[in-house]
Amino acid sequence: MKQELKNFGEIELSRKVLQALREMGFEEPSPIQAQTIPLTLEGHDVIGQAQTGTGKTAAFGIPTVEKIAEKFHKVQALILTPTRELAIQTAEELNKIGKFKRVRTLPIYGGQSIDRQIRSLKRGVHAVVGTPGRLLDHLNRGTLDLENVQTLVLDEADEMLDMGFIDDIESIIKQIPEGRQTLLFSATMPGPIEKLSRRYMEHPQRITITKENLTVSLIDQLYYETREKFEGLCRVLDVEETGKLIIFCRTKRAVDDLTASLEARGYSAGGLHGDLSQIQRDRVMKRFREGRIDILIATDVAARGIDIDDITHVINYDIPQDHESYVHRIGRTGRAGRKGVAMTFIEPKEYRQLRLIMKLAHTKIQRKELPTASDLLERQKDLVQERLVKTLQQNHYDDYHEIISDVAAEGFDMVDIAAAALKLSLEGFKDEKSDTDTGFGDTGGAPGMVRLFFNIGRSQKIRPADIVRAIADEADIPGATIGVINIYDKFTFVEVPEDVAERVMSTMHRNTVKGWKVNVEPARKR
Repeated sequence: MKQELKNFGEIELSRKVLQALREMGFEEPSPIQAQTIPLTLEGHDVIGQAQTGTGKTAAFGIPTVEKIAEKFHKVQALILTPTRELAIQTAEELNKIGKFKRVRTLPIYGGQSIDRQIRSLKRGVHAVVGTPGRLLDHLNRGTLDLENVQTLVLDEADEMLDMGFIDDIESIIKQIPEGRQTLLFSATMPGPIEKLSRRYMEHPQRITITKENLTVSLIDQLYYETREKFEGLCRVLDVEETGKLIIFCRTKRAVDDLTASLEARGYSAGGLHGDLSQIQRDRVMKRFREGRIDILIATDVAARGIDIDDITHVINYDIPQDHESYVHRIGRTGRAGRKGVAMTFIEPKEYRQLRLIMKLAHTKIQRKELPTASDLLERQKDLVQERLVKTLQQNHYDDYHEIISDVAAEGFDMVDIAAAALKLSLEGFKDEKSDTDTGFGDTGGAPGMVRLFFNIGRSQKIRPADIVRAIADEADIPGATIGVINIYDKFTFVEVPEDVAERVMSTMHRNTVKGWKVNVEPARKR
């Protein structure tokens, strides 16, 4: 086994948990993980004051899974969360961390069949993540046994307090044996939460993760939204005037794949990650410093310690896991008084994470449209023409004569064939039908629009202006692009442009409008 597998940063963990973390793309703990995990493994109660987006789920999830006895099929860990979405998300993360230990985590929340949850509990699970109301329901029915719980986690305690769950939480805690370990996480520490910690925790260790502010004023921060990240990246690289640039990926495998793909397209790129020997790392860095490669592709950990002043661009090919990673990444450009550019590629479903990064880092990341094929051709025209003439002069294209002759025989003009071949070589082939398919089906919207269903209406005193303002603010789109809005007593239909529909759904679903939490889904055909 490699030496690096024994530790997660400075934290010693079991092989199976480390194997899962590697597969998830974790290389080194975030600040809250580095402080929380060792204390938890030593058996201390812990109070963590940290915002969403700092990596706190893994901070309690990793030691919780590490301490579970996988052959004992009883509930050994209980995590309380304020919402069903957080319960599902937390359970998914714990299941990933516990993949190779075969640790099973079950989310329990209202709105799902309680009979299905009861069947899962009977089959045996190691950890339960649930909302207080549904957990109490199971306890009252006698379908959830907490006698073997050794770890209790209260996640987003201040939000549970705001939602009126404090009495439910105390009722649940009283049914868990004494001598357990308790971990409490909260963005703020109001009086009732402090009182709860004093009553139910033993000499807790306190950890506070402060927001890291962005002070790099010389950096232009942009983001591109696309489902085809690689094609989008190539277009930007072809149009943008760049010098040395670093591209960040989340995992080592992604670094290798992107490096190979860019080299196949003719870019001079080198990859950097933890699996490389020191000799290999030094060789890549030497080539990068000397300008023999323009593009360095790296994971967060591998890029630490890189101190090069003339990096013109930092590109987040994979969105960072938190705002601190974002700040560390983009701080590698804009040095020594030079201007720098930071670009982030996101898929529509990642827009909410980008908004969270902007909020916690106190910065604005400007949306930018990807270069079009005509932008690309304009920028490359002279270069393409030069390469084309050289290819003709070399006269090594006999193998392609037959293809051109066959296509010409179908009646196509020779100039059109040449232009199509050029387009194919520059842009690759795209099926125009599939390119316009948004995956929403027919929602009954106007041409070019997707009709969405919101579960709020006149009963909640919702007006069209409320809907427009909420969507425009959250999805970062002009309010004028929003189409027809039909408000009924208990629901509303809203038409939005196809190209932003997925983003509107991902940002608005489970968000709030005038204090009401909303569900958003594609409307059914009229």
